[in-house]
Amino acid sequence: MTLTITRAVRTRRPHSVVVSIGLLIVLGISAVAGGMALVFGRIEEGMVPPTEWLDALPLIDSWLVPGLVLGIGFGFGSLLAAYGVMRQPQWGWAWFIEAPTGHHWSWFATMLIGLGQATWIGLELAFLPEMSWLMAFYGPLGLALFLLPLTSSMRGHLRVR
Repeated sequence: MTLTITRAVRTRRPHSVVVSIGLLIVLGISAVAGGMALVFGRIEEGMVPPTEWLDALPLIDSWLVPGLVLGIGFGFGSLLAAYGVMRQPQWGWAWFIEAPTGHHWSWFATMLIGLGQATWIGLELAFLPEMSWLMAFYGPLGLALFLLPLTSSMRGHLRVR
């Protein structure tokens, strides 16, 4: 009688996947913190933009709505997408994304968050009176999150099998 031991073959994640996970985590953590700062007010001086800036924003009269979008949409959304890219959980509700794209739902979520982030920064550039180093950092981050899922290595890694 021969005992055969098989090893689980672990494949390395492509660089595009590792970078995407890292960017999603950075965006997620910082967006949760920024969203909380906007929702709950000044944590420290300079954490929340001046209320005078609200005059330039259409349909917005407080930092509550931008804070909720930032914290929930970009914060928790990015962390959920990072989890999806890392673990690739199979959730039944995601069939409507996976069927037409042929990729795990996290592939589409990463692109959507990247497009949303780039749009968010574009709106900030259009409406807010001052430019911040944050815009110079988060704009390209959003663009990267939109483009990385289009690489062949990430498409192959997140292809539905």
